[in-house]
Amino acid sequence: MSVSRADERRVLSHEQFELVGQSHHPAIYGIDAKSLQSLQTQLRNERDKVRTQVRQKLREGRGKSEARGKSFPGNTEQPLKRKQALANALKRVNKELERVRKLEARSAHVLEARTAHVDAARRALELLRNAKFHPTQMTDKTPKAGMAAQPSTKRRRIIPGSQIGSVSQATKNAQAKRDNRGKS
Repeated sequence: MSVSRADERRVLSHEQFELVGQSHHPAIYGIDAKSLQSLQTQLRNERDKVRTQVRQKLREGRGKSEARGKSFPGNTEQPLKRKQALANALKRVNKELERVRKLEARSAHVLEARTAHVDAARRALELLRNAKFHPTQMTDKTPKAGMAAQPSTKRRRIIPGSQIGSVSQATKNAQAKRDNRGKS
């Protein structure tokens, strides 16, 4: 269950409220990872102290143990709210730490992936450029024979003239035969 800031201010001590205040929305995003870890440790310690007090007060209420220390403020309800406020603050800090860790891991992964993509693109460009140039064979040419025709390195497709348009003409002829079947 969430605890409002007004309830936090009423239930927590000034030092605890300052700690919890750092875990709220605008303030938590301005804290770096080391400070977040330090805040996490402090909040854990405070929550553990309050949890111990709550458990002791409950044991006293059940008659299982003697009163500990001086006087314990109020009944068990206020320390339970205090513990809840500290636990919620700790949850917010944990989530923010996890978000920061994921962001750092993602940025490192993105940088690594980007480098790999750039390398792959350069290799592909180099292969493409190399594929455009065919090595010339020097065995065809003899020196001092004058000008000689340079053999083309392009692949030539030779289609005989009789074949050009023959497919479409064959289709026309076949259709004409089908059309004239029942007429004669």
